[in-house]
Amino acid sequence: MEDELTMRTPIIRTGAALAAAGLTLLGAPTPATAAPTPSPGATPVTRAGTSFLTATAIAAGQPVRVDASTGDFLYWSFPASAGQRHEITATVSLPKARTGASTWTVEVFDGLRRRQACTAGAQTPTVAASAGSVALGCTLRQVRSWAEPWSADPLPGTYYVRLSVTDLPEPDLGQPVDVELLLSAEGEGSRDDGELKAPLVPNTKAGAVLTGEPAAAPAESDDGWFDGDWLPTLGSRWAWSAVGGALAAVAGVVGFALTRRPRRP
Repeated sequence: MEDELTMRTPIIRTGAALAAAGLTLLGAPTPATAAPTPSPGATPVTRAGTSFLTATAIAAGQPVRVDASTGDFLYWSFPASAGQRHEITATVSLPKARTGASTWTVEVFDGLRRRQACTAGAQTPTVAASAGSVALGCTLRQVRSWAEPWSADPLPGTYYVRLSVTDLPEPDLGQPVDVELLLSAEGEGSRDDGELKAPLVPNTKAGAVLTGEPAAAPAESDDGWFDGDWLPTLGSRWAWSAVGGALAAVAGVVGFALTRRPRRP
């Protein structure tokens, strides 16, 4: 009996040591993810668009500093490649004189204007009237190289960021705010066994403006009366109605003349 206890004692001590080491590892604080930082030497962006068509282009690591007003819709655009995972962080410095709480939101849309989901970050925070600033964030899903047409998976192309306030007291509209925004991108390449035929980049220049003189009208034919151009088209209802009314009037007059009785002397 004593021999069995002697043999089990080292095993018990080893198990206790392993358990203590496991508890130590579990209790140790997890290192926090480093916040994105601007790229060295990157030129700051001081503009923002007011719609999808006028969105200001930005790049990963390029800081954005914009003076705006509460109630404005601010738009930026950036390119995304397959395999990348983007993170957007924004800070809005609020004025001191405010009458109530406000709710802000940051949204991301792809090239087809589909709203993309955020996997992390304070996308729609609400701050009290006494707060001096509000922090927003959005971490997008990894961009895929291809997807089914019915899915809303993120695909390579142009993406849009929209920052706005969704709820605030009406007297607080139009007050000046300072907006700071930063975009970061991580990852390269994709494990998908497919390739997108063309990036999802909207055509913002659908037509060209004509700057020259308009072309001269084609010359009329000498025998235009017989070339059939004077005939109304089948789709012109008013023209055919007028022609039908005239023929009906002529038919009425001819019929009356044929059927009236001669006067007696």
